[in-house]
Amino acid sequence: MSINFEDRVAIVTGAGGGLGRCHALDLARRGAKVVVNDLGGNVDGSSDGSLSAAETVVEEIKAAGGHAMASGASVTDRDQVADMVKDVMDKYGRIDILINNAGILRDKSFTKVEDEDFRMVLEVHLMGSVNCTKAVWEIMKEQNYGRIVMTSSSSGLYGNFGQTNYGAAKMGVVGLMNTLKLEGAKYNIKCNALAPLAGTRMTESLMPGEVIEQIKPEFVTPAVTYMVSEDAPTGVIIAAGAGVFTRVMVHETKGVYLGTGEDMTAENIEANWDQISDMTDAELCYQGGDQTMKVFKLIQEKSK
Repeated sequence: MSINFEDRVAIVTGAGGGLGRCHALDLARRGAKVVVNDLGGNVDGSSDGSLSAAETVVEEIKAAGGHAMASGASVTDRDQVADMVKDVMDKYGRIDILINNAGILRDKSFTKVEDEDFRMVLEVHLMGSVNCTKAVWEIMKEQNYGRIVMTSSSSGLYGNFGQTNYGAAKMGVVGLMNTLKLEGAKYNIKCNALAPLAGTRMTESLMPGEVIEQIKPEFVTPAVTYMVSEDAPTGVIIAAGAGVFTRVMVHETKGVYLGTGEDMTAENIEANWDQISDMTDAELCYQGGDQTMKVFKLIQEKSK
């Protein structure tokens, strides 16, 4: 059965180009009314406040017979985000989908990165996602329907030299997603995360041309379309690029119970490190309490 978004309204941040544009175009092609949000900024976050990029995508959508509106709201400004959401509600009457895609890069090694550059990257990626999600959350609860995507990165999941600020922000949105999936469950709000590999303005200078051709943004978008669909999962991370789609999962090993007496030492952790690291019986924890339950289950097993 094909996925369609008839009568759905979607906001896509940072949608004036790259991944966001591809997400917006595919949603519109499938029937969604799309809000194309873009500050008109440069890769480092500087901006002249131009709406031209967003308006160009809106015109693409309209030319193909779709419905769209442009927004130049900065995701770091809560008042601007609130105004954007009000405009959307005034025009369309609902908001069903939010794709938090807006982002910037200010790459430097940890030794050289300035406090301002660190905080600005966190403001855009992490707090921008918080601001936009907060602005639509009550609307989605009232509707008993919502689909939200955070944009993470392999830099956050695994690390990347020179991207401490970016990596911290991108892992932060995973933590945000992990709790929103729980708080949104009874309201039919699903929240997932994307870890994309794509050739965009933010990555084109880092890779040769032949590689960029293999990792076009449109080769990522199907993962997002799935994660905001009616029957989407919730609380998952999908890594996508070059037509390859994988699920990233955080597992916890069974571990070793050392007791709380004289055997509970750093030396015994060292001695048992191979067993502590053994993934044979690793489990996927859905929420923090699952880890607590696992701990006491292991204690009970050792006490028998």
